[in-house]
Amino acid sequence: MSVVEPGSFLTLHYRLAGPQGDVVNTFGGKPATLSLGAGELSPVVEQRLVGLAEGARAAFDIPAGEAFGERNPDMIQWLARKELDAMGDPQERYAVGDVIHLPTPDGQGQFAAVVQAVRDDGALRLDFNHPLAGQPVTFEVEVIGIL
Repeated sequence: MSVVEPGSFLTLHYRLAGPQGDVVNTFGGKPATLSLGAGELSPVVEQRLVGLAEGARAAFDIPAGEAFGERNPDMIQWLARKELDAMGDPQERYAVGDVIHLPTPDGQGQFAAVVQAVRDDGALRLDFNHPLAGQPVTFEVEVIGIL
């Protein structure tokens, strides 16, 4: 029987949850596919997968701050409306709690932030921390296939 090893390509269902509930949950929907070590999951979460057999189902409680690091106050920043407009749709309206995606500086990818405040001039205070940073995490997984 196959077991998960570093570098394995996996098909799985998984759920990541914090104290406020699920952040990601593929159970009941389309399974995820990922390659261990490619940065698709945090290294701490990936470590929990190593050694699991194909068909295994497991749940792990990961202590606060271990899975996605501690919250970093430097990752909360204001972004001017003119900068937002240059990166996206100038007609877009934002509200507290919205998750927005911004391009990386090299334009090859994107990253997410949560809107914490909107000023009258349209500037946004954005939190770039992972939503589960600094929190205890429950990681549940069902390994469907291993390549």
